[in-house]
Amino acid sequence: MDALDVAIKKSGADAFVLYASSDDADIRYLTRFVIHDPFVFFKRVGQPGTIIVSQMECERASRESIAAVMTRTQAGLPDILKTEKNPWKALAQMIAGQAGKTLLVSQNFPAALVRALEEHARVVVDYGTVEQMRAKKSTHEIALMKNVQKNTQDAMALACSLIQQSTIKKGMLYYESAPLTSEYVRTAVHKYLMDRGCRAVETIISCGNDTALPHAIGSGQLAAHEPIVIDMFPKDEATGYFADMTRTVSKGEPDDRIVEMYDAVLGAKHLAISRIKPGVSGSDVYQVVVDFFADRGYESTTRGFVHNLGHGVGLQVHELPTLGAAGSTLKAGNVITVEPGLYYPGTGGVRLEDMGVITRQGFSGFTHFPEELIV
Repeated sequence: MDALDVAIKKSGADAFVLYASSDDADIRYLTRFVIHDPFVFFKRVGQPGTIIVSQMECERASRESIAAVMTRTQAGLPDILKTEKNPWKALAQMIAGQAGKTLLVSQNFPAALVRALEEHARVVVDYGTVEQMRAKKSTHEIALMKNVQKNTQDAMALACSLIQQSTIKKGMLYYESAPLTSEYVRTAVHKYLMDRGCRAVETIISCGNDTALPHAIGSGQLAAHEPIVIDMFPKDEATGYFADMTRTVSKGEPDDRIVEMYDAVLGAKHLAISRIKPGVSGSDVYQVVVDFFADRGYESTTRGFVHNLGHGVGLQVHELPTLGAAGSTLKAGNVITVEPGLYYPGTGGVRLEDMGVITRQGFSGFTHFPEELIV
C-alpha cells in the first residue's frame, strides 16, 4: 500500500481525485501522460488509477499513460450534458458517478469544481501526499535528472566560455567586437539547451549591483571586474524533470569584498554538504550555514543570506524537501540543491548552487563543475 492509498483509507474516501493538465506535477507523476488541457484522474485503494480523456486522446493515452484510460463518453459526460448545461456541474456529476460519494482531492483542486462536487459527494482535502511521494526519487528518476544536469553543466560551460573569451574595453566586456550582454549569453545558453531537448526560461545572467538581487534576471552589457551570477534551471522536454545550478564568475579581479564573499559562500556550501544525511532536518542544515555566515561577519537580516539554503528538484524546479527555517527531516532519495548566497546592495552578490541526491552515506552530488571566481 503506497502513501496515497494510506491517505485515501485514512480519510474514509472512496477515491483520490485530481483535475489538471500535465503542467501540474502531481498529475504528471501519477499518470506520466502529457497533455496541456485538464483531465480527470481518480484512484481507489489498491488500484493504479484511471484517467478520463477525450475520445481523440484515448489511443495516445493508452500508449503513454501508466494509468487505465476511459473516455468521457464511457464516463457518461455526453448524457449528463443533455440535462446539465453548467460545465463544472456536469463534470462534477461525471466524477462522482465514476469515483464515488466521498472524494479526497488535492489542495490545488479548482474551487468551482469542489463546489459542484459537494452537490454529489463529500469532499475531503488532502494536503500534500503526492508532493511528499514525489520528494523521494526512484533510481530511474535520478538517472533522468543526472542527464538534465549534464546538459546544464555543458550550457554553464558555454556561458563561462563566452565571458572568459571576451575582451575588456573601458571596463566593459566585448565578444567578437560586439558588446557582450546578458541577453546574448542567455540566448546562446537557451539555444544550446534546446538542441539537447531541454527548455530553459528566465535564466539569470546578472552583473554588478544587479547580483545583489537574488532573482534579478539581468540585462545589458556585462562589466569587467564585477560579479556575474549565472543561474540556470532547465527542464528536459521529454521527461519533465528539471536541473538547477548556479555559478558566480568575474572577468578580471573583482573588489576585495566580492572575493571575501565568494570565499565565505564556497565554505558555506561545502560545510552544508558535509552535514547532509538522512534523518537530519533541513532546518538544522540551514541554521549551520546561518551561524557560519554570522561567524564570518555576515549577519542575515534584510541583506546577506536572505533565502533558504536549498530545495527539492524534480518535476518542479522548487519542490520538497526544504532546506530552510521550516525544513523537515531529510530522507534518502531526496534530490536537493545546496545554494548559499550573500547579497549586499552597492557591492553585489555571490551564489553557488549544486544539486545531488541524499543517500544513506550523505549527499551525492550531480554537479561536477569548477568553482572559480575569476575566469
